Amino acid sequence: MNKRTRTALAASLAAALALGASGCSGGRHARGGGGDGTGHPAVAGEGTVIGGTPQRGGTLTVLSNQDFTHLDPARNWVMSDMDFGTRLLYRTLVTYQAAPGGQGGRLVPDLATDLGTPSDGARTWTFHLKRGVMYEDGSPVTAQDVKYNVERSFSPDLPGGSDYAARYLAGAEGYQGPARGRHLDSVRTPDDHTIVFELRKPFAEFPDATVMPAFAPVPQARDKGPQYDSRPFSSGPYKIDSYARGKKLVLVRNEHWDARTDEVRKAYPDRLVVVMGLKANQIDDRMIADRGADASAVPWYALRPESAVKVLPDAAVRKRLVAESTSCTDMVQMHTGRPPFDHVKVRQAVQYALDRDAVRTASGGPAFSDLSTAYMPAALFGGKQPDTPGIPAAGDPAKARQLLKEAGKPDGFTTRITVSSGDKGRAEAIQQSLARAGIKVTIETVDPSAFYATIGDTENRTDMVYTGWCPDYPSGSTFLPFVFDGRYIKEKGNSGNHSLFRDDATMKRMDEIAAMTDTGQAATAWQRLDGDILAKAPAVPVLIRRWPLVVGGNIAGAYGQTSFGGQLDYASVGLKDPAKSRS
Repeated sequence: MNKRTRTALAASLAAALALGASGCSGGRHARGGGGDGTGHPAVAGEGTVIGGTPQRGGTLTVLSNQDFTHLDPARNWVMSDMDFGTRLLYRTLVTYQAAPGGQGGRLVPDLATDLGTPSDGARTWTFHLKRGVMYEDGSPVTAQDVKYNVERSFSPDLPGGSDYAARYLAGAEGYQGPARGRHLDSVRTPDDHTIVFELRKPFAEFPDATVMPAFAPVPQARDKGPQYDSRPFSSGPYKIDSYARGKKLVLVRNEHWDARTDEVRKAYPDRLVVVMGLKANQIDDRMIADRGADASAVPWYALRPESAVKVLPDAAVRKRLVAESTSCTDMVQMHTGRPPFDHVKVRQAVQYALDRDAVRTASGGPAFSDLSTAYMPAALFGGKQPDTPGIPAAGDPAKARQLLKEAGKPDGFTTRITVSSGDKGRAEAIQQSLARAGIKVTIETVDPSAFYATIGDTENRTDMVYTGWCPDYPSGSTFLPFVFDGRYIKEKGNSGNHSLFRDDATMKRMDEIAAMTDTGQAATAWQRLDGDILAKAPAVPVLIRRWPLVVGGNIAGAYGQTSFGGQLDYASVGLKDPAKSRS
């Protein structure tokens, strides 16, 4: 996309947004807030529920351009997939309240009777499980099943999942999972309804970590190793009826799910059908047109930036728009272990060369994205990110060329960047802006379902990747250590630290902050460390995106769940008139 086209699109979006401003609800913003400090009004759909309260029954259709990355709870650590898995298929010890806006970040018990009981200075956490929670075959969920899945999350043949257990459980160093009959002594189950976690250090936020799918139950008798990804055994309101990878997933009710044990999931539809492999532009056009069966459908992936001009000027379509903040930071991450990115001035040159404003325009403009000036999102800075480097939004190519000269690269260099296919337009904006400083970038696109596996192969990946990170809950401990702690880099299935950043001073400071018992002191320390890391430039923060979704006219209970990156909350969404979905 050339600069003229981007400018025209930005102008169209600005005009459309002006038309749509009066339709904004004025509702509660997602964590990180709306607007970018430049006076842009908030997008319609923030903090609101579309379509009223759903009626029970019917078929909810999900139109998708991709398969899930993982549905195995031991491997599920992508925001949208976690939403789908934990709201529909399996329950975790603790989960998030089903509510729009900031209320969606409140922790509530799920499998557990409460949010856990700490002892020994928060080094030990005890959870008691509810009675009457059943799997899809009518057998009871037990504490031993939760322990088993936590142990599975260590298995080398099950990469991709969260590593909270590896980071915090005592005696977990070198553990390789339960395949050979080895079990973690730091996870105890005194009885079928009690589970006790022994941590290597105090961790007051441990209940927040138990929202992760790794803390869902998996009965050992049902475990099929990597094949479990295609048929997880349900403890939630739905079970898998059929799953043709890359084509279609059909969920039907789990008749043994008991709503009396579950205050979160409403389970309105009788069936959910996820249709995969569709073209993203076709999904956008179908959702905007809202014809026939598509009125009872929702999109899986966010609205393409190119489709924004079809939505914002049209009041009728705009009423069906959900656009919550993702609270996730998009970044260009550079391989700090390979030349030329092992030189800090080369990395700083990329910081200065990058035209973040052009990338935002390629993302749909200020209606759908805010510029990022720090790694952690605004919610972790009390509502507003600092701008420590003070680099212009359009970049500073002259400063970038000077830094390259100082690094011994006066003529620039050639490199490659890997992006998900949905980010190709953003990658082209990155390519064009870095070229101004003599950095020639080749773009390699990967299907979204294979993207994380591709960039997680540290030996064979490209030197640059465009990806992002979302805090699992509002604490710096869920952001900076996962993105910049070099002690948890994996050869395969690496996640978060895609800059492969290994800096002793940074890791030492992370340990010091993690040991702080004063949460306010720790929050301030994480904020300062964010700026310290930014000066070393392992990655360039680019955007905080919203997650725009146009839903069908027969959809009710639709809102973006802020704790799952703005994706629809599948605990609450359903249909206005179920009969229309069957026609």
